Amino acid sequence: MATFELYRRSTIGMCLTDTLDDMVSSGGLSPELAIQVLVQFDKSMTSALEHQVKSKVTVKGHLHTYRFCDNVWTFILKDATFKNEEITETINKVKIVACDSKLLEAKQE
Repeated sequence: MATFELYRRSTIGMCLTDTLDDMVSSGGLSPELAIQVLVQFDKSMTSALEHQVKSKVTVKGHLHTYRFCDNVWTFILKDATFKNEEITETINKVKIVACDSKLLEAKQE
């Protein structure tokens, strides 16, 4: 399964990376094993989001910046409102990164 590495920049991904760095620095883990853990994290996040998340969210806000580079869209929204069937939340500033999942299928072939 091919994956994107963008989930490593999430809060849980950054915490995992910091912990792995500490373990490698202290000699408790080899660098090769730390890389394998990160690759498994990428696969697990991709799979979980694809198969386990069923809710839908509506996003409205003021588009501050957008960018398309290397088949990746990046949007920065100000005063963004996220709404699903249960809750509405407004965020001052949010960055959304979107990648075409068809690119993953092309990598697998």
